[in-house]
Amino acid sequence: MISYEVSIGFVIITVLLCAGSLNLGDIVTAQDTRFGLLGWYWLPLFPMFVIFFISALAETNRPPFDLVEAESELVAGFMVEYSSTPYMVFMLAEYVAIITMCALTTILFLGGWLSPVPFSPFTEVPGAVWFILKVCVVFFMFAMVKAFVPRYRYDQLMRLGWKVFLPISLGMVVLVAGVLQFTGWGAGMGQ
Repeated sequence: MISYEVSIGFVIITVLLCAGSLNLGDIVTAQDTRFGLLGWYWLPLFPMFVIFFISALAETNRPPFDLVEAESELVAGFMVEYSSTPYMVFMLAEYVAIITMCALTTILFLGGWLSPVPFSPFTEVPGAVWFILKVCVVFFMFAMVKAFVPRYRYDQLMRLGWKVFLPISLGMVVLVAGVLQFTGWGAGMGQ
């Protein structure tokens, strides 16, 4: 469980370095450029975006990382003992976690409530609508992974977390910090 959570921490640190703030509103504001969609952090930090997305799948126990539940081997995994309201509460908690990770992905990498095209009439659409649409797109991506990727074993997940994600995310933190220091951008990539 720790292997992918450490990588999520390094991904967040990289985004915080680029934005120059811990405030989520400031992170979105730092992505507000005249380039719109191309100025968001998903493009310049694409490896970190991929690591965050895959780690978010593992964090929320979504396929292919649903190792605890393994719903294809059992009726409903560990939830087979529950019915009615307890089962509903488990499922509700699972989907709240998924929507939270989708919202965090939207804020950190997809410009939050910003319009993808920074010109009228797109800028006339309320920010809440853009935010909900982006969260729904990320949620759709979460759902589609189940159809495309076979289930990982525990050893494969640990190898992915420790031997792939950790070195890449740590290297990206050092690279981004170095680029920001030597270029003088320091207080935000998008500005």
